[in-house]
Amino acid sequence: MSMKTLRGLAVALLGFAAFAMPARAANEQTILAIPGVNVLFLVQYVAADLHLWEKQGLDVKVLNIIGIGSMNAVIAGSADFSMSSGATIARAAARGQKLVALATAITQSGQSVVVRKDVADAAHFDPKAPLSVRGAILKGHTWAHGGTGAIPDVVLKVVGKDAGVSPDQMVATPMQPPEFMAAFANHQIDGFSNSPPFVEQVLLAGTGVLVSDARIGEPTEFSPVSAALLLTRGDFCAKSKSVCEKMVRGVVDALKVIHDNREQALVVMKAHFGTYDDKTLSAAYDTVKAMTTLPPTTTPKMIENGDSMNVAAGFLKPEEKLPRYDDLIDNTFAEAAMK
Repeated sequence: MSMKTLRGLAVALLGFAAFAMPARAANEQTILAIPGVNVLFLVQYVAADLHLWEKQGLDVKVLNIIGIGSMNAVIAGSADFSMSSGATIARAAARGQKLVALATAITQSGQSVVVRKDVADAAHFDPKAPLSVRGAILKGHTWAHGGTGAIPDVVLKVVGKDAGVSPDQMVATPMQPPEFMAAFANHQIDGFSNSPPFVEQVLLAGTGVLVSDARIGEPTEFSPVSAALLLTRGDFCAKSKSVCEKMVRGVVDALKVIHDNREQALVVMKAHFGTYDDKTLSAAYDTVKAMTTLPPTTTPKMIENGDSMNVAAGFLKPEEKLPRYDDLIDNTFAEAAMK
């Protein structure tokens, strides 16, 4: 399908959805915080653009709050939900901040590390070598990630650790997509740790080479791990059960679209990421779909792997690792939404 056709469908679809929405009584209100603008959060874009939450009787205000700030907004009470990761919820719990996982949309970190091709060529980089060898290229180079302590930063540090590269042997700086993509193109950074569609863009352009590949769960010792993880405060659903039910039902309905309707998902992607060409968006969709799960239930192992990543990245001491994880999970809403 051509870019022009997709763009036309996007306008038609969103316009029709808005026209078709009937007059309604006042819906319940809630706030969702998102830590980044990328296709990894496709479930949120689909749920919002196709009015899946509204159909449940829920108005969702979406806030873009970079990195772990989105989770902190939930802790502070300025947002009711965030889409974070198993690593962030475990780290919060270790510090006495009780959050609950309601739905895991993606079962891998979603973050790949990419190096510029000219840097890889100069280092005689072998993309088929074990990750413990590939990760050595981090040493002495400059890398961008999505936010200090956020999952792209965690993955970058873990890949380095697996290769014996300590954080002080590389330069890692937080940047958002417009900045790190420009810096990558201008050779101001050597690579980045991030998610679709930015990874797919440089791979398809031939300007980037994968150091670690989220599509196959690298670093695999921490797979599976929760990502695009819908979480809330520990006491929120007890007080606002209906809001949690509607929120999770919208997420489940969006995941079904991602799984079963490629064309509709691509229309939504085009509406938000229309500056990227069809091949990039198609590849990004394939990446996200491969990591997307139904039912979106969370397992203790997913959260434990996130906790282990925190330790490996140096964000937690080994003795701070939690003794158990099942009390951080409430799958009842996801299970009910699947019936």
